[in-house]
Amino acid sequence: MINYSEKDGTLSFKVQVVPRASRSEIVGEHGGALRVRIAAPPVDGAANQELVRLVSRAFGVPRGAIEIIAGHAAKTKTLRIAGACAADLEAITRKN
Repeated sequence: MINYSEKDGTLSFKVQVVPRASRSEIVGEHGGALRVRIAAPPVDGAANQELVRLVSRAFGVPRGAIEIIAGHAAKTKTLRIAGACAADLEAITRKN
């Protein structure tokens, strides 16, 4: 189960990022966080940009609705998504 919080129309949760993967994909849940493989290297923010692109596509929200609020240079990050809800997160987790 992914730990999350909902407040004022935003959803916040942790993401475990695996950079330099063969392809970018959402893997599922790992240790209370959403596990995501990113094809981009963790150099000059490339992995963060790819993470935002991938998550925006998965949740069906614009990239501007996603904010990395903690862990910019870490493998475990905290995301805040405007216009998303817990049901969206559960559906994405189940699908992968």
